[in-house]
Amino acid sequence: MDKTFFMPRQASTMAAAVDDVYYFVYWLSVFFFALIVGLMIFFVIRYRRRSPDDVTPKITHSYALEAFWSIIPLFLIILIFAWGFKVYLQLRVVPANAFEIHVTALKWQWQFTYPDGTVTIGELGVPVGRPVKLLMNSQDVIHSFYVPDMRVKQDVVPNRYTVAWFEATEVGDHRIYCAEYCGDGHSQMYGWVKVMPPDVFNDWVAAGGIEAGNLPPVEYGKLLFEKKTCIVCHSVDGTGNKQCPDLLGVFGHEVTLTDGSTVMADENYLRRSMMEPNADVVQGYRAEMPSFAGLLKDDQTTALIEYIKSLGASE
Repeated sequence: MDKTFFMPRQASTMAAAVDDVYYFVYWLSVFFFALIVGLMIFFVIRYRRRSPDDVTPKITHSYALEAFWSIIPLFLIILIFAWGFKVYLQLRVVPANAFEIHVTALKWQWQFTYPDGTVTIGELGVPVGRPVKLLMNSQDVIHSFYVPDMRVKQDVVPNRYTVAWFEATEVGDHRIYCAEYCGDGHSQMYGWVKVMPPDVFNDWVAAGGIEAGNLPPVEYGKLLFEKKTCIVCHSVDGTGNKQCPDLLGVFGHEVTLTDGSTVMADENYLRRSMMEPNADVVQGYRAEMPSFAGLLKDDQTTALIEYIKSLGASE
């Protein structure tokens, strides 16, 4: 179903059930709001004082009326509770045949680990038509995994696991957000759910989660720079207005570190910065970058280095 004025499009098996509860509560509220306000306006006009001689009549209470406006809302509340609780249980009970993916949240990216050890960053690939279980934890602060199209929203906290699941119903891309403020880069902590046919999904995982095709190293590196969410923290236009150093022209130049020493930004420095980011922290920045050791294949590391080199070199 396409998105409406109130809700995004429905792209999971549970989306319609969640929306039905929402719309029932919404339109019920609209109905009673209109009814109560309408009756207030009617009574103000109908029973207004028309002359100085008008005296308010003595009106006693009505047991029938009191029972009516108490019992009807009670039944509606019970209905909403029972209906909502049923949908809640469906959202919380993971199907037995679900495909499990581990989700790690850290400032400011999402990491996804598949059963075969493949790790992707910022892109969650899933097969269409099969339940997917997300076992989630955070490495630093509280985050919140939110995919509006799937009607999935679950806090991700340090030192414990939280679980969510969904079953995608259509092939396509769906935005992931962090719905819990987590620091400077919170607004840029996003990603994508990439829904694929089962055979395409299997090939995608086997390829490491990136569809590189026959791209040249620099173009492949640029693709990785976006897919691995490097672009969230590093600018490449010389503005230096993000949490981590600007990479325009950094290759081939000396970089000043926090201890006052300098180091040449060559291939080894770039590689070490990805695998051991806290070893050589650039002056003026905090040691916040996560390690990409084990998250990048050798060809991906090389492609990223080639892309950074293409941004500018020493003259």
